[in-house]
Amino acid sequence: MAATPRRPRKPTYAERRERRAAVEDLGDVVDFAARFLEARPRAVAEVRRRLASAGFRADLAEAAIARLTELRYLDDEAFARAWVESRDRAHPRGEHALRRELGLKGVDRAIVDAVLADRAEGKGEPDLVAAERLLAGHRAALTRVADPRRRRQRAYALLARHGFDPAIASELARRVGEGSRDDDAEDS
Repeated sequence: MAATPRRPRKPTYAERRERRAAVEDLGDVVDFAARFLEARPRAVAEVRRRLASAGFRADLAEAAIARLTELRYLDDEAFARAWVESRDRAHPRGEHALRRELGLKGVDRAIVDAVLADRAEGKGEPDLVAAERLLAGHRAALTRVADPRRRRQRAYALLARHGFDPAIASELARRVGEGSRDDDAEDS
């Protein structure tokens, strides 16, 4: 009976890093970064961190970032706009949370300020609209709370966790606390 051939072992993380550190071809680095961008758009700083952690030389990583920027695969302003629109649509967040998230992604503060200023101009009060959408999504859970004071506290905590301004959170939490459970059930 013939022995089954062994599969070659996968290279270790350290071996892959060593191999990448020896890369001389810019095209290989650009290909690696492009594969990283396939999953979702990324900020320039995210790509820079990923290339560094993968072990590519800094000069090749910067050249790859420049090439991807030239090809418009990397654009922090477009990334920030898409991030804010996505959050407004699917996971409402306040301006404070959006600012923090984009900062963690490495987007320059001036770009974040410009994108959030455009957001405020376009919709009037985007934080208020987003906060109302968030509360609407949690309406069933909030209406199960019998005590208006506790309902108001839970609504405020929910809004605060999602980065909404305290004034907006207070106003909307007050409205939620004032609404009776029977009125809320009839609206559903």
